[in-house]
Amino acid sequence: MNVAEMAELDDSIATMMDIARQNGLDFYPMRFEVCPADILYTFGAYGMPTRFHHWSFGKVFHRMRLEYDFGLSRIYELVINSDPCYAFLLDGNTLLQNKTVCAHVLAHCDFFKNNATFRNTSRDMVERMASSADRIRQYELQYGRDAVEAFLDAGLACQEHIDPSTYGRMQRRRWWEGRYQEQRGMAHDDSLRQRPKRSPYDDLWELDDSGNASRNEATDVGRPRFALPQKDILLFLIEHSPALKSWERDILSILREEMLYFWPQLETKIMNEGWATYWHLRIMRELDLTPEDAIEFAKMHSGVVLPSRTSINPYHLGLAIWESIEKRWDAPAKEGERRIPLEGGGGRAKMFEVREMENDISFLRNYLTKELVEELDLYLYQKVGADWKVVETDWEKVRDSICASRVNGGIPVLYVEDADLNQNGELLLQHAYEGVELDLRHLEKTLPHVHRLWGRTCHLKTVVEGREVLFSCDGKRVQRKFM
Repeated sequence: MNVAEMAELDDSIATMMDIARQNGLDFYPMRFEVCPADILYTFGAYGMPTRFHHWSFGKVFHRMRLEYDFGLSRIYELVINSDPCYAFLLDGNTLLQNKTVCAHVLAHCDFFKNNATFRNTSRDMVERMASSADRIRQYELQYGRDAVEAFLDAGLACQEHIDPSTYGRMQRRRWWEGRYQEQRGMAHDDSLRQRPKRSPYDDLWELDDSGNASRNEATDVGRPRFALPQKDILLFLIEHSPALKSWERDILSILREEMLYFWPQLETKIMNEGWATYWHLRIMRELDLTPEDAIEFAKMHSGVVLPSRTSINPYHLGLAIWESIEKRWDAPAKEGERRIPLEGGGGRAKMFEVREMENDISFLRNYLTKELVEELDLYLYQKVGADWKVVETDWEKVRDSICASRVNGGIPVLYVEDADLNQNGELLLQHAYEGVELDLRHLEKTLPHVHRLWGRTCHLKTVVEGREVLFSCDGKRVQRKFM
């Protein structure tokens, strides 16, 4: 982009912000930066502009950059959930493309600020990640780059197995409070009962703690008792692993904190992209575009929402559901054709209500209707023999399958079942099997990393071809045994 185009883009951003605010969007102060491809793809590979270094990010960068060089894919923008909100635009985009991206980004920022799923995210994560990167760099100087990188390999292999719920986020703080009370000579259980009330619901959390503790408790040397089962595997390793050193626990804490930051984006991918697509379409329509720009915008927009034959395009599905919500609440069905009486003209208000309260699962469950499934020609398919075939077109089963794929951000649910298996300090993980098998190759590559973090033999129980299987790793090899 040349100087004149940059000036025009700057004026257009101010106009688009006014249009967005007039339509009810509420976003953080915006910071736009136009970057060359190398910089933008580096940020895209790392997920943030200030993250620690690791070889896997370089691998992602080279793959993304190769696809960009061959014209197979392109990152149009990168937006950071922070206050102020940072948005990075690609210098190789046309002026019209970057205008569209800016409109898209404004809606993303509105979603970050107002959706309930993001309420606990750190809005200063850019600075916090920069500080974390400095700490890891110091560990590399102190303990050696190879040692730190090998440990990061293990941590990154397990980073997705956390508990992102409000209750899960509270556990780290509670553990440190318990440690503080123990150091003053107080029992852990007493500290839970005697700590000051922080909310009207603390007594309920304590009941849950005592109930879990009575089920399955173990004692680690110098550490409080822990309740099992526990979904937050990474936190469990931080608090109870007998093999970790202090700097290793710190790195796992960094990885967990960053994963908690990224997690809401996994849970709202369809909603968030659909919301941003809906609003860039409305905002761009209110700009004074030339006929040539209008045609270019139409081509770009149609490419973004182009449905895929083999997977769900979140831009396409999300936009369709948002437009359906607006239409249904603006012009409700006639009396007798609906279960809840509605007044007309409430489409936009309903959209803002949904934007605030829902995540992908509830969004799909509540608003992906029979008419939409049929209109979008959604179906389930699988390989039958040597061919891929459509196996289900019933709209409820199609909807339920899409919802199931969004549970836990699409990541398999694992939890710690036992931390003293065979009375030998061995770790047992359980897969919450619900009809979808684990990727066995990925499992056998990951279990040695769990062994590295726990320091003793690790097991994982799952289901393969309808039979219960126990995978075990002693640090040298992975074995499987049918139960």
